[in-house]
Amino acid sequence: MKLYFAPGACSMAPHITLHESGLPFTAEAVSMQDWKTKSGKDFKKINPKGYVPALELDNGELLTEGAVIMQYIADKAPAAKLIPAAGTMERYRAQEWLNYISTELHKGFSPLFSPDTPEAFKAAAMDRLGQRLDFANRAMEGKQYLLGDQFTVADAYLFTVLSWAPYVKFDLAPFSALTKFQERVRAREKVKATLEAEHASK
Repeated sequence: MKLYFAPGACSMAPHITLHESGLPFTAEAVSMQDWKTKSGKDFKKINPKGYVPALELDNGELLTEGAVIMQYIADKAPAAKLIPAAGTMERYRAQEWLNYISTELHKGFSPLFSPDTPEAFKAAAMDRLGQRLDFANRAMEGKQYLLGDQFTVADAYLFTVLSWAPYVKFDLAPFSALTKFQERVRAREKVKATLEAEHASK
């Protein structure tokens, strides 16, 4: 498999998942400035959606959308226990968190990155994001990870999204359960390997 990613972007979540899975893979960075891959290809021809992540499968098919890619990887490596078994209530809880992170947190950060976003709108977006993070913070209290003691793809996604806070000057200090979660995930060996790989690709 081959993952197309942009350093620090939402594609870091499937990148972490691949490292955690133990599956063989390669990864190629994509510039978010001109959408060229490290090898000089036009990424928009690889993925017509025009954004990362994209996972090229062994049979040549392309899989897109981070939450789906992470579930695919996790299902290919059941021994890593990156997602509960299909059909179980725990699996639906994992998917519930993936959807929440995608629609409420990931998209909540998006307008804060744009220089064209009016300041009044940014203030409202910050407030709304704070409310969504407060829910996640309360859910994390007393737990190691979102689903309990087991690290899953939902944690990889949450860690990735929370890592954007310093870049948009969003203070996570009031959310102590989430800041402790960030430290916990950052200390994982496979997460360290991912961060090093993404830094080296810049």
